[in-house]
Amino acid sequence: MEKIVVVNGIRTPFCKMGTDFNNLSAQELGRIALRELIERTPFELSELDEVIIGCVGQPADAANLARVVALLAGIPNEIPAFTVHRNCASGIEAAVQAAIKIRANEGTCYYVGGTESMSNIPFYLKKSLQDQLALLQRAKTMGQRLKIMVPFFKRYLNPMASLEIGLKLGLTDPVCGLNMGQTAEVLAKEFGITREEQDDFALLSHQRAIEGREVLKEEIVPVIPAPKFKKGVEFDNGPREGQSMEALQKLRPFFDRRSGSVTAGNSSQITDGAAMLLIMTESKARDLNLEILGTIKEFAFSGVEPNRMGIGPAHAIPKVLKKANMKLSDIEAVEINEAFAAQVLACLRALESDQFTKDFGCEGYTGVIDPSILNVNGGAIALGHPVGTTGARLILTMLKHLERKNLNTGLVSLCIGGGQGAAVILER
Repeated sequence: MEKIVVVNGIRTPFCKMGTDFNNLSAQELGRIALRELIERTPFELSELDEVIIGCVGQPADAANLARVVALLAGIPNEIPAFTVHRNCASGIEAAVQAAIKIRANEGTCYYVGGTESMSNIPFYLKKSLQDQLALLQRAKTMGQRLKIMVPFFKRYLNPMASLEIGLKLGLTDPVCGLNMGQTAEVLAKEFGITREEQDDFALLSHQRAIEGREVLKEEIVPVIPAPKFKKGVEFDNGPREGQSMEALQKLRPFFDRRSGSVTAGNSSQITDGAAMLLIMTESKARDLNLEILGTIKEFAFSGVEPNRMGIGPAHAIPKVLKKANMKLSDIEAVEINEAFAAQVLACLRALESDQFTKDFGCEGYTGVIDPSILNVNGGAIALGHPVGTTGARLILTMLKHLERKNLNTGLVSLCIGGGQGAAVILER
């Protein structure tokens, strides 16, 4: 079977919601990353088959976001593009879609990635307010308009940002009725994960991200944000240099105020950013004399109970190892997205559990993941989690790490809202 390779990749810095990228749309962040990748790669766009980009909070003013990003970045009109949405795995889904198309002989060259502006996710209006606005439009006399408008401001003008829905009501699963933080609480209780363990994990994420700042800079294009164009952003702004255990322990549980242990400090940060990759067949890369960053060896997705969505990687990892005819011990580096510290710790415990292995038929494909090879430059707790982008960022970060450390095989995985897991095996 023809090898599927990643030729090059780039990403923007990841910036906390409402900070440096507050005025940059998802399409603009995507344009910046894709245009930079085009400029850095000696690749004729006439060779390109398609553009595939993941995004979760897709802007209302940029339908089929991938097409908008592609055109803004200078991709020729005749090159098609489409957008994918698999919640937190949207960036990985974009890469997987390219791999599937290559395996099906539908094409050879694809720009893929993800982009997300969580600062600019739209506001939602209550249905009752929508109804009032419709009545206001249909009113024919001033008296009718006044009758509608008198209670308007008092009762209805309280739109709720979808990001607030994501934090407090939400990203609420419509099946189990729990938001993502509450599903992390489920796993913390199920696996006996303490608050101290979660805060320890979060602290290590920040420490590693600070230590790896110059290393991660290799995969980042600096951005000078509009509208002032005065301050250049070179680094992710989420990692806290002065983070301490004392500061983390002062935070109150956010999702279960009475008996919970999941806080804002041991959860992923809400972030803006984009990441792009150039994927093609190995033979095409050789024909074009392009350097190869790494290979997508295999990929897998799994479904789990929505109220335990964070356990998804523990199911997807054995599945992808089985597909690749590999063992966990063959993997030299691992990235598991840090949606929540409790969620990652639960996955690690499940993978090393004989009972889990027996219950889900994972014999030979589970085991202990050495903490020293896991998220070595920090994860989403420190770097942030622009949900549609993270999967592409994980692939890029892992391939750069394999190259830097002269390693051969890496694995990236993440949980997916709604009860899924994704995993990809990469080779240098």
